[in-house]
Amino acid sequence: MSESALIGIDLGKHSFHLHGQDKSGREVFRKKLSRPQMMQFFGNLPACTVVMEACAGAHFVARQLIAMGHQAKLISPQFVRPFVKGNKNDFVDAEAICEAASRPSMRFVSPKTEAQQTLSVLHRLRESLVHDRTKAANQMHGFLLEFGISLPKGLAIMKRLASILAEHELPVRLTGLLQQLHDHFVCLDEQIKELDKELASQLAADDLGSRLLSMPCVGPITASLLAVEMGDGQQYKCSRDFAASVGLVPRQYSTGGKANLLGISKRGDKHLRQLLVQCARVYMQRLDYQRGRLADWVRSMLTRRHSNVVACALANKLARIAWALAAHHTQYEAGPDALNA
Repeated sequence: MSESALIGIDLGKHSFHLHGQDKSGREVFRKKLSRPQMMQFFGNLPACTVVMEACAGAHFVARQLIAMGHQAKLISPQFVRPFVKGNKNDFVDAEAICEAASRPSMRFVSPKTEAQQTLSVLHRLRESLVHDRTKAANQMHGFLLEFGISLPKGLAIMKRLASILAEHELPVRLTGLLQQLHDHFVCLDEQIKELDKELASQLAADDLGSRLLSMPCVGPITASLLAVEMGDGQQYKCSRDFAASVGLVPRQYSTGGKANLLGISKRGDKHLRQLLVQCARVYMQRLDYQRGRLADWVRSMLTRRHSNVVACALANKLARIAWALAAHHTQYEAGPDALNA
């Protein structure tokens, strides 16, 4: 097989379907292999380009293939789907991956390092724990409301639960159940605090993460997630490409030469987009204390647009600034260059 051969892999848990083609796009082989067989196959193969969808296990396989001397590329599944011909099966999917990868304008996903994936797991675990903690608090509010006890909103009231239960006459069994739920809440809260400490320690040792913390209203959680998703930023041609990958640019439905821009596209990582919008809202709340061209731009926008629109626009701006810090190895300065990053 020539060095310019292109191989598409349809990933699975135990079996992998391979489709190989030459430079002209003609099919060379089709194989169904187990994981050990696939690694042995690529270990004996001359260097070539291997393409797969960016899904579960793809980054690990990509790192192994790169270590063997191959060029590994990952494609978002949404870009592969239009190239599936006829009925869907694993070999057709592998062929569609090759077809999509052969397009000169195709956009690829950079393989993540082990450190990036570990940090991503930490974020997903923390998000899950926060969801469970909120669920426990809402259950507590709901159960007490069934017995005529209305608690104020928020999580802070959970710390005074013992005194609240003492003030009201409730069934002994119910009090025990509520105490169990409260203990579960406290356990979740402690786990979240431990993850926050670990996140802060990892971020302190990361150069990019430390520089992202210099951005206004960006905390450790947002900075670390930005570092994971963006890497060095070289996979994006410009800052707008990164903002578009997060879903912070307008959707477009234009035809007949008439441009029609809609709301933000909401593509990419939902959690990262949510964090950037939250950072933008915090910045707007503290706008009286902000200085520089970015603050002047936000004040100007607020005079003519709704605050929700300005929040999304500012989140877009923060994403573009973050890309500039990563791509140019700089630090944020609230001066004239901040707006143009």
